[in-house]
Amino acid sequence: MEKHLLLWDKSRRSFVLALRSLWLHKLRSFLSVLGIIIGTVSVITLMAFGEGNMHDALEDIKRQGATNLIVRSVKPSDDATNQRRTMTLNYGLTYADYDQFLVLDSIVSSVPMRYFPQEIRNLHRMFNGRVVGTTPGYQNVNRIDLVEGRFLMDSDEIDEPGDDNELRNVVVLGSDVAEALFPFQTAVGKSVVLNKHQFVVVGVLKDRSSLTTGGLSEDFNSDVYIPLSTCRGRYGEKIFIRQSGSRSGEQVELHQVTVTISDMSKVRDAGKVITDQLERSHFKKDWSVTVPLDRLEEAERARNRGLVLLFFIAMISLTVGGIGIMNIMLATVTERTREIGIRRALGAKRSDITLQFLIEATVQTSVGGILGTIVGIGLVFVLPWASALLLSMHLPAHLKWQPVALSISVACFVGVVFGLYPAFRASRLDPIEALRHD
Repeated sequence: MEKHLLLWDKSRRSFVLALRSLWLHKLRSFLSVLGIIIGTVSVITLMAFGEGNMHDALEDIKRQGATNLIVRSVKPSDDATNQRRTMTLNYGLTYADYDQFLVLDSIVSSVPMRYFPQEIRNLHRMFNGRVVGTTPGYQNVNRIDLVEGRFLMDSDEIDEPGDDNELRNVVVLGSDVAEALFPFQTAVGKSVVLNKHQFVVVGVLKDRSSLTTGGLSEDFNSDVYIPLSTCRGRYGEKIFIRQSGSRSGEQVELHQVTVTISDMSKVRDAGKVITDQLERSHFKKDWSVTVPLDRLEEAERARNRGLVLLFFIAMISLTVGGIGIMNIMLATVTERTREIGIRRALGAKRSDITLQFLIEATVQTSVGGILGTIVGIGLVFVLPWASALLLSMHLPAHLKWQPVALSISVACFVGVVFGLYPAFRASRLDPIEALRHD
């Protein structure tokens, strides 16, 4: 017990002596820990912003659903000459393909889609957006929310779109479309014109972030949603698009089908079955099957690799800071040679001298780590706000406690490692020679 008390008293006195020595040389001490501060700030900010970017990318993929399969129509590149000759390009998924998908026992829901550019009008206002013909299941699969009104319902769909009088001309607007056509007023209950037909607005969606799937970037806020049966009845199977004076036509029955699988373990098997079905029924590769689960797992592996890389890059800054600490401590040993000699002459052991200089180095790096942590956390909160305010740019940051704890721990460890050699040099000084030193 007495030994423990003696050791504690020695450590306390060495700690106080170290703080006093650092306080007497404030500027030198600050410059010596500046590298540690910068290194700690680098660790926290790089890890936070790196995690934020990767977190956003993962969320984009998760919104597609880890148990979903996305089957798309793809325009074949070798049909360019055919298009010039016939003016109408026929490709992609068909309703027969869609019926084949539904035979799979593992499918719990499916959402067919058809979309194309379209001019949307309200009185004198006009917006160039995209019409999406789909079913009510789209809302659940894509996890969308509404600002007002409702989404499409089962009662909006009819089994056979043969009688125009039975078609429901209802539409749900994306946030950008609603803002452009109905500024400073509610859109629900009013009407818009699509393809010379009046459609009643039944809902307005919340703002949705863009998403990249299969190399295509989609801006959902410029979309309007109508029942798939109404889309077939009002637009038919051929869509003609006028661009820069040219007129081209496309005949695509379905542009996309999103199927939800009952269990994550069955997703890849279902994807293989659907791929086999399409290969047998299509003579050309005018389709693609995307498995978000594969992209999610690959993105998570990329995130882990990226975070490890960012960590090692940030550790370089801490190492450079540690070298600066060791350099200053070696200069301090030379400067305080006479002090060391007096302490040794008064009975201080080599271990006491080692402990004193080791504590000084550890205190410097610990203080530098704490200051760097405070600055780093501040930057993580300030920079996204400043970038949004001044540059109108989204700068995602996702702060976790692990990089903070790791930064402080590594800073203390750096103090021990890089302070060990100067402390050893100080303890090895000969007392007689040290007292003669000027």
